[in-house]
Amino acid sequence: MTAAAAAPLTDAVEGEEIATDAETGEEIVAEPTPEPEPTPEEPVEVLEASSELVEGVGAQNETAGALLQSLDAAAIEIGDLNFSVLDGLLIITVILAVITFAWLATRICRSVLRKMTRLDGSQTVLAEKLSTIVIWAAAFFVGIDLLGIDLTALAFFGGAFGLAIGFGLQKTFGNLISGIILLMDKSIKPGDVISVTDQAGNETVGQIRKIGIRAISVITRDQTEYLIPNENLMINQVVNWSYSSRDVRVRAPVGVSYNSDLELVTKLLYQAVDETDRILSMPKPRVNIMEFGDSSVNFELRFWIQDPEEGLSNIRSDVYRRIWHLFQENEIEIPFPQQDLHLRSSKQMDRLIEVLSAEKPG
Repeated sequence: MTAAAAAPLTDAVEGEEIATDAETGEEIVAEPTPEPEPTPEEPVEVLEASSELVEGVGAQNETAGALLQSLDAAAIEIGDLNFSVLDGLLIITVILAVITFAWLATRICRSVLRKMTRLDGSQTVLAEKLSTIVIWAAAFFVGIDLLGIDLTALAFFGGAFGLAIGFGLQKTFGNLISGIILLMDKSIKPGDVISVTDQAGNETVGQIRKIGIRAISVITRDQTEYLIPNENLMINQVVNWSYSSRDVRVRAPVGVSYNSDLELVTKLLYQAVDETDRILSMPKPRVNIMEFGDSSVNFELRFWIQDPEEGLSNIRSDVYRRIWHLFQENEIEIPFPQQDLHLRSSKQMDRLIEVLSAEKPG
């Protein structure tokens, strides 16, 4: 039996033919060609350097190349990323190498900067911080280049890091910029003596030991070390005892009785200053009569020192101790507050006095 041939018929539309079955006369409909199924996309390699390393080592040594290839084959897929054991080992190796290089470069740069006598203390610290930032930034990009990381794969992590900077690390970057500004305008530098106030409100004098990325280190006379954020020094009032000069004037108030020889008191106060160490002869000390108080004539002794980091209270104590001995030797009285009680006469008071005087001891 022969197969039925299809006879073409002309459709109502001019120029278009429809195929029909010769026996049944039914229209033969062509089955649509199935579309090819989309092939799944291959995962993106996190490190391009891994495949290059496998190819390069495999060309030199088949055994080592096979080992690296097996490490590269042991991988896990995280979304569209393919992360292998070889990637992890390569990342750790490059990170250790880059950190070591950056650390050594930072130490060498610091030693070179500290040997430069043309730079003062603040300029040296500023140059060290800027060079540290440049070295570590360069080390980061060198590590990225060595690993051959696809930066598009880090888009998600970059966005998360940006949010972290915006929220969690905002204060850290603020303190970093504040420290750089303080060093640039030289308002605060290592070795300066500033006033430090603790949480209880007690003020003490301390010397700046170093200026860090986040905070400055201030050490006081009792060896208490304060860490003050750099940003606080930018927005709060700071007393810098050695900003433009290390000369500091110290005040020591003294009171003497009204029957004292004021000229002799003035002479003894000058003598006490001359016989005390650490006090400068220039600028000259000064003795002033401040007021005639309720029970004393009040003087104020003013003198200068050049080493405020050695303490202010102790030098004032030495001066007071010498004043005490000089006043004792010259019979100068240091009065204490006294009050006189005056009783006005009245009949009741007179009667009370008569009764008390009439009483005889038992």
